[in-house]
Amino acid sequence: MRFSTRGRYGVQLMVDLALHSNNEPISLKSVADRQKLSEHYLEQLVPDLRKAGMVKSIRGAQGGYILAKKTEDIIVGDIIRALEGPIAPVECSGQKTENCCEKTNFCLTREVWVRVSDSINDLVDSISLADLVQEAEKGSMANLDEIFKIEANQDYKIKDKDSKK
Repeated sequence: MRFSTRGRYGVQLMVDLALHSNNEPISLKSVADRQKLSEHYLEQLVPDLRKAGMVKSIRGAQGGYILAKKTEDIIVGDIIRALEGPIAPVECSGQKTENCCEKTNFCLTREVWVRVSDSINDLVDSISLADLVQEAEKGSMANLDEIFKIEANQDYKIKDKDSKK
């Protein structure tokens, strides 16, 4: 099972808004530039996110988009479902299982697909936008830490060479 670009880019859009908005509207162009995504494609995602009550649009010259809820209240599973519909590896493991196929009542493997579906849904429903923001911020800091470690090691090596002379 694969999530489409709608779900993946939608989650990226939401994380970017959370990281950069500071309660100020963010243009889709700036999100697209930072995330290396198509602005036109992001424009297609926003109506579904607005309908789901996750983003608000602000009109005007300084307009753009802001989160409609706190990051703790926006769940990754809800973002994906708003953009892609039910998260299910096969049709009969989703919410509406009656009459999904002629084998529903005696399918030997249906329970496997229901369990897979439940596991995936439980996972994406356990991750909030706040969790992703925290990870993104930690990742940025980790990158800075790596840069400083490399510079410190290079300085140390230079000192070692000089001290041997």
